Amino acid sequence: MSTDDKNRAIAAAILPLVGGAGNISSVAHCMTRLRLGLRDRSLVQDEALKALPSVMGVVEDDTYQIVLGPGTVARVTPEFEALVAEAPAPAHTAEELADRGAALKAARKAKNATPFKLFLRRIANIFVPLIPALIGCGIIAGLNGLLINLGRLPGLTPALAAMASGFMALIAVFVGYNTAKEFGGTAILGGAVAAIIVFPGVAKIDAFGQTLSPGQGGVLGALGAAVLAVYVEKWCRRWVPESLDVLVTPTLTVLISGLVTLFGLMFVAGEISRAIGEAADWLLANAGAGAGLVLGGLFLPLVMLGLHQALIPIHTTLIEQQGYTVLLPILAMAGAGQVGAAMAVYLKLPRNGSIRRTIRSALPAGFLGVGEPLIYGVSLPLGRPFVTACVGGALGGGFVGLFSMLGDKVGSTAIGPSGWALFPLLDGNKGLGETIAIYAGGLLVGYAAGFVATYFFGFSKELLEEFDVETEETAGTEETGVRADSPDSPTPTSEPVKV
Repeated sequence: MSTDDKNRAIAAAILPLVGGAGNISSVAHCMTRLRLGLRDRSLVQDEALKALPSVMGVVEDDTYQIVLGPGTVARVTPEFEALVAEAPAPAHTAEELADRGAALKAARKAKNATPFKLFLRRIANIFVPLIPALIGCGIIAGLNGLLINLGRLPGLTPALAAMASGFMALIAVFVGYNTAKEFGGTAILGGAVAAIIVFPGVAKIDAFGQTLSPGQGGVLGALGAAVLAVYVEKWCRRWVPESLDVLVTPTLTVLISGLVTLFGLMFVAGEISRAIGEAADWLLANAGAGAGLVLGGLFLPLVMLGLHQALIPIHTTLIEQQGYTVLLPILAMAGAGQVGAAMAVYLKLPRNGSIRRTIRSALPAGFLGVGEPLIYGVSLPLGRPFVTACVGGALGGGFVGLFSMLGDKVGSTAIGPSGWALFPLLDGNKGLGETIAIYAGGLLVGYAAGFVATYFFGFSKELLEEFDVETEETAGTEETGVRADSPDSPTPTSEPVKV
């Protein structure tokens, strides 16, 4: 079977289990998840969906999210969209489905959504689409730095520097565009207002007794400017006559928002950005080990809730100021703790072929820093191993934070990758070899701590009795020669258990 046929088969297997094409109102994806808007949540067959070999877990939020893993999700999503488009119209009316889905969605939102969480998710929606460019440019920047340090290919390094720096120089424009789009305004107007921040001519403008600098305020200023532009645009739409709207509304939007940006937002956002950088430096210099323990230990719960994307503006601000973010390598230790915990679970449940198969399939992604498959397929359903994985992340983060206290900063030139995939993006205030060694040491500490904590404290007697049992998959392997990774083999439940 070709790769295209395989991806289409995965999409075809998922579609009927989520209620068919008529139940799909929207399709999107992030780095690891297929995100579906559903008209009727009750039509989804959760257990059958989780049992698909290609599905690593499901998450219910504003959208129904199916964890497929990096790479796979980007290839399956177009196939899924094509199947939805090709499907015939449902026999029941769209109005009936829409009414039922709207009622269920409203009930879930009223019960679980809070203004703070909704705000964080909206901020995440602005920055997540930028991650591929951040990764690509960051890796090119790392390669360029390596060539410069080695004195190799001097004719190529200026070109690599231009490729790596071009996106970061204009990132404010992309943030403004996405912000206006997310908040319900005209996206290009948000980008136009944000572009003022990076325009070289702002160096001729004085505000608050000082001369502005191109890029002052960075992504935070761009975000604020675009939000302001959306509100100005909406005000204009209400009051400007339709006959004049096409001329007056965009002009007033850019003019009013631009003036406020130049004579207010750029200065304020610049001060906030500077404070973020100084706070991060002070925290790691004076309380690095403790900060690392806290950040590394709490990051897995943020990933589980999908709120980790809200840290992207902070990372981006640090990269703009210092060339790298010192927080990401510490947070990456959470993935190391998760990997160590999964390996301990593998040894503690020798008779449960189903869970062991899930671990074998998810560990490669775990080593590369993609934590969702192990979280939703292994540690979270078991309960205690999720907590002990956090312990591993905390100790790994504490290790990296300790070296920051000693003066050895470890940072990443881009965001997105983690685990082993972060090595090409590493940078710091000392030599590259020393930076790599500290990060690698943190990973080893996270692996070891997650393994030890889970092996000795991750299972109660009752939990072992419940899960260390021979599954149908194991029996089939021993008695009939059925492969443990057969598509017909069962997968572990994703329901939390009491421990």
